Amino acid sequence: MEEHTLGVRVTIVEAEKMGSVVSGLGLPRTLAVVGDERRARVGDVLVVRALTDSATYGNLELPSGRLAKINPGDVIVGALGSRRALKGFVGDVPETVGAGDRLHLLNMGGVIGECKGHHSSLSDAIEVEVLGLVYDEEQNVRNISDGALPLCDTLPAACAPLVFVAGACMNSGKTYAATEVIRQATRRGLRVAAAKLSGVAALRDTLNMADHGAVATASFLDCGLPSTVGVGDLAPVAKAIIARLNESAPDLIVIELGDGILGGYSVESVFDDAELRAHLAALLFCAGDYVGVWGGVELFRRRGLEVDVVAGSVTDSQMGEDYIEREIGVPAGNAKRDGARLFELIKARVDAHSPRESLYA
Repeated sequence: MEEHTLGVRVTIVEAEKMGSVVSGLGLPRTLAVVGDERRARVGDVLVVRALTDSATYGNLELPSGRLAKINPGDVIVGALGSRRALKGFVGDVPETVGAGDRLHLLNMGGVIGECKGHHSSLSDAIEVEVLGLVYDEEQNVRNISDGALPLCDTLPAACAPLVFVAGACMNSGKTYAATEVIRQATRRGLRVAAAKLSGVAALRDTLNMADHGAVATASFLDCGLPSTVGVGDLAPVAKAIIARLNESAPDLIVIELGDGILGGYSVESVFDDAELRAHLAALLFCAGDYVGVWGGVELFRRRGLEVDVVAGSVTDSQMGEDYIEREIGVPAGNAKRDGARLFELIKARVDAHSPRESLYA
């Protein structure tokens, strides 16, 4: 069905599947879309039809967190964004967008853009045809930044201790380590809030954090970002998320930095902010091998920071733990084999940072 409003052709479409990237908007399945070619904006909401499927990357994460198989012909709602995944897809927002354009699904959350390449282990990204951009009653294109958390220049006066979980690259064990710290702290009666600060938008990690006991979660998606590619300075995003999490009166805030400390997601900018550094109670670093650990420790030292604990897949064997502690001189703990010990290492650093606010007080 087509309507014409002030010279703009509006088409009514029925969405079959909605990506979690638009979960904050609460969109209905019946949507008005405009197909005229226009300048594309990061975060613009669009409706597309799947043209292909994928054997290795063929699911869409819904706003509920459930994964749904994408089939050719499915009508899907997503948002424009970029991705820079070392072990996934690389893609960008096109300069313009309109009905009939061919784009790609860049992640399972429904981030859509022009795919420029992918890891050799993956099949091609799912190709989609643009049906139109979602229009609101005020004749504006909807964007996931509508109603998003405002960015902050400062942290709240009363801020819970911050534990940052960073890594050498994606799939180095960051989420596993972060959720184990949350689980162990929760078992000890602590209120833990948690966040995913960088990467590409999906609910999987924050839902995982909640499943492990986090009383509140947030991510860059809450600030209206489909990914942190091109953000430049993540500090205002971090402070907005931390301010929101402090509203839940946590004893501890665990913040996972998606991707690696080097890469395309602006991760390193977090550690350039003096206020965030001042509230950093513990820095947990994850890597897959000794060279990754050495490089991470060295890079942080160049920024005037010390890695407090090493975790990740490099510690999956006792040999890894022993080598890191003996040769690199940093405490190491494994989230899979001894999560309680890993938490004790983190707790010691937090207590040293805030001796009057011991986690067991």
